[in-house]
Amino acid sequence: MIDILHAGLGWPIALMIIALSFVTSLITAAFGIGGGAVMLAAMASLLPPAAIIPVHGIVQFGSNVGRFIIFRADIRCQVFAPFAIGALAGVATGGALVVQLDAAIIELAVGAFILWSVYAPMPRFMTRSGLVSGAVSSFLTMFFGGTGPFVAAFVRAQRYDRMGHVATQATLMTLQHLLKTLTFGFLGFAFSQWLGFVALVIAAGFLGTLAGRKVLFRIDERRFTQILGAILTILALRLIYSGVTGLMGRPQEGG
Repeated sequence: MIDILHAGLGWPIALMIIALSFVTSLITAAFGIGGGAVMLAAMASLLPPAAIIPVHGIVQFGSNVGRFIIFRADIRCQVFAPFAIGALAGVATGGALVVQLDAAIIELAVGAFILWSVYAPMPRFMTRSGLVSGAVSSFLTMFFGGTGPFVAAFVRAQRYDRMGHVATQATLMTLQHLLKTLTFGFLGFAFSQWLGFVALVIAAGFLGTLAGRKVLFRIDERRFTQILGAILTILALRLIYSGVTGLMGRPQEGG
């Protein structure tokens, strides 16, 4: 019965992920982005391949629900409806595809977009279009998983204050991960064997969110913007590096 709580991973691995959930949720609550990508990288090396994206999705859903609840007073609702329409279309399209998209190409594309959003002026249609952001990021999340930086780039373009940014980001990501989890369930992924473990990971993440909120209150607007830009840049460069090495490694793997 106790195996349900670590989902067959064993307690050393399970406790490592649970502890990491606290840390990554603290990072995301404090800076608005970054924790989900770190958690995805950890799960990619510790979980069975078929479980990485679905389990990451339901964990991130729970983590973002916690942020949604804590920061609900600061949510900017005007971008929600168009983002939701786009997210529905993106998840439905991604879930309907049989052939997996090339992960390396997706990493390169998302990384390049993030750098562009941080260091170049956003075109008006991207700045104003929650529908486009919702559709593209939700489509990509079915294959790539860690599209939080993509959504963060859209939210950043709205120029909300730090509280509004974290709250709105959490709201949009809660919706996206909910839709993704429901779609994977519809496609046949067995979430039941992971529920006990996921509950522990989400609980640790909620405590991390509470700690991160205290950090957020102590950061001024200018420093928050600088830190957010730095985190987005690091994540983008990591994605580009991973994509390039993935593409370069193929001839050797095939030879």
